[in-house]
Amino acid sequence: MQKAKNLSEYNEELREALDNTFLRGAMDKFATAYPVGRANAFREYDVEALIEEVVKAKDAGLTRLDELYAEFKAKAEANGVKVHMAKDGDEANEIVARIAAENKCKIIVKSKSMTAEETLLNHRLEKDGLEVVETDLGEWIIQLRHEGPSHMVMPAIHLSRYQVAELFSQVTKHDQSSDIQRLVKVARRELRQKYADADMGVSGVNFAIAETGTIGLMTNEGNARLVTTLPRVHVAITGIDKLCGSLEDALKILRVVPKNATGQAITSYVTWISGANECQPAPGGKKEMHIIFLDNGRSEMAKDPLFAQVLRCVRCGACANVCPVYRMVGGHQMGHIYIGAIGLILTYFFHGKDKAKNLVQNCINCQACKHICAAGIDLPLLIKEIHARILDEDGHPLPSMLLGKLLKNRKLFHAFLRTAKMAQRPLTGGTQYIRHLPHIFSKDHGFKALPAIAAKPFRDRFAALKPTVSAPKYRIALFSGCVQDFVYPEQLEAAVKVLAAHNVAVDFPMDQSCCGLPLQMMGEKKAGVDVAKQNIAAMSGDYDYIITLCASCASHLKHNYPFLLGENDAEAKAFAEKVIPFSAFMTDVLGVTADGFKQTQERATLHAPCHLCRGLDVVEQPRQLLALGGYEYAQAEQEQVCCGFGGTYSAKFPGISEQILKNKLTDAGRTGAEVLVTECPGCIMQLRGGAEVNKSGFAVRHIAEVLADHLK
Repeated sequence: MQKAKNLSEYNEELREALDNTFLRGAMDKFATAYPVGRANAFREYDVEALIEEVVKAKDAGLTRLDELYAEFKAKAEANGVKVHMAKDGDEANEIVARIAAENKCKIIVKSKSMTAEETLLNHRLEKDGLEVVETDLGEWIIQLRHEGPSHMVMPAIHLSRYQVAELFSQVTKHDQSSDIQRLVKVARRELRQKYADADMGVSGVNFAIAETGTIGLMTNEGNARLVTTLPRVHVAITGIDKLCGSLEDALKILRVVPKNATGQAITSYVTWISGANECQPAPGGKKEMHIIFLDNGRSEMAKDPLFAQVLRCVRCGACANVCPVYRMVGGHQMGHIYIGAIGLILTYFFHGKDKAKNLVQNCINCQACKHICAAGIDLPLLIKEIHARILDEDGHPLPSMLLGKLLKNRKLFHAFLRTAKMAQRPLTGGTQYIRHLPHIFSKDHGFKALPAIAAKPFRDRFAALKPTVSAPKYRIALFSGCVQDFVYPEQLEAAVKVLAAHNVAVDFPMDQSCCGLPLQMMGEKKAGVDVAKQNIAAMSGDYDYIITLCASCASHLKHNYPFLLGENDAEAKAFAEKVIPFSAFMTDVLGVTADGFKQTQERATLHAPCHLCRGLDVVEQPRQLLALGGYEYAQAEQEQVCCGFGGTYSAKFPGISEQILKNKLTDAGRTGAEVLVTECPGCIMQLRGGAEVNKSGFAVRHIAEVLADHLK
């Protein structure tokens, strides 16, 4: 749970997690194994089609929650179930406490329920002197440790078997082996009597089917069946977002969740409960059953045109499984109660901005969560939107306000960069890197060498470089972004050379500026809108395509500009349709062949920028381009894993950025490549700077540069 009052305190907590060697090892093993298991589970399926079915089913339900609740309530009550609606967590907890008191319950067994975690139900029941026992193995372990879950599906993933053995030894007062099977037997032995003694069982709900008044549960341990059958009282607690119209809708979700969560074809147990069942210890031989639906802001969220999609979440936890930040620090620092990308969003709505304000900044915007989401939720966009909302509510910090004012004034911004070029001279030592950072910065940022601003920006070189193409195949505008224009102009020069060699006329509109992505990362949405309008106006010429060599810029221009300016903005839509990344243009539009390049077969590996491979779904094109360009392509195991840069993220969270970078460089080094190639200047800044400090033994270059080197 989040306790840090500010970003500085939060970074201290993150550092503790980064220093936890077992946690890092466990997260690494899981992050490596998960994609393989998921791919195997989905091998014979059309994943996009399955997810689209989930989206349609969930969205249809969200538009008629009141109707579904009324239908469910009528059907369930006809089956002998008492149905309740709680406006918030406190009311839900009071309903459970009242049911326990009315039935003279003393011992309560629980199966996994994130909704009960959301309301802090255990704390409330324990105030009444009730014994509450979690029966999911992971949940029981963290209950004994007085911790919250570190993952929505695998709550104790952060703990080693040795830690669990030590814990069980304390609980049983006998030394326990660290053998996993023996530890499971200990848990089974300790918990079995609790099921028999319990007066009440509390469960969660995965599906609440309106047409039959049925609830459905997905589990792997079988404990939920014992919790819902043995005690004389059963209370199920769920958010109203779990309502669905039919069994068919529920099965659409069931087909996806186990595969996406743990790489299973289906969970070990799928349980359907339609009404109170027989129970010999209960009065009259029949169980008393209650179902509590929790609103807690969900009904209002369902009406929000942007945030309603959050309620599609099926709680598979996959957004944490693929998150590079979660991989470094685990769930206790990557959430409050709900974990991962979805947790950053739900924390704001369910537990308030004070708990969310630091968390929402700890998103590197790599798009991995959006790419893996079983419910098609645009998680990164929503996280950034919440960050902007919090700043609007609490006030914008001075650094981000100044950045906003600077970037939306192109002339002032470029004058600042030109001035910085002169001011950096004492720090560069005559090299391409800033060698002597002031100590206030070097303490946290010394893990990579920072590049110096170029002596002459690309915009000052273009007039002399502009090629003359008499009968061009295409006329394109080159969008540079600020980093390539002022830091890496040689990358743009290489692109101009390659494009001209393939009969493409190149223009460089001088009124263009930064794409504005740093503003989104800082929560400065209004300034981002101004920058978007300026760039669209700057690129308004008669161009066939707008090409950018920066994957982050390309994704932002193509996807975020229409969002920022509104889906009905015709200019933004027309602009976005023309945007294309360099490698996609070269392969998909130009159709380049190997004939134009020297075939040296120099060994090269790729880093796929997050916004290229996931944001734009450009995966094979850079690989093809390397091979056509005369290089031997050696695929790195973590080619598509984030490099840890994330623009301003690296400045805010240098500890996490450093560890992600080290993993990335190690992975690239295993390929034996002479050069690491990528298509994003931000990634180059991170990877080249890290390779320089770590003496990695390979060059880091832009794909346009390596192609230009091989032109015949």
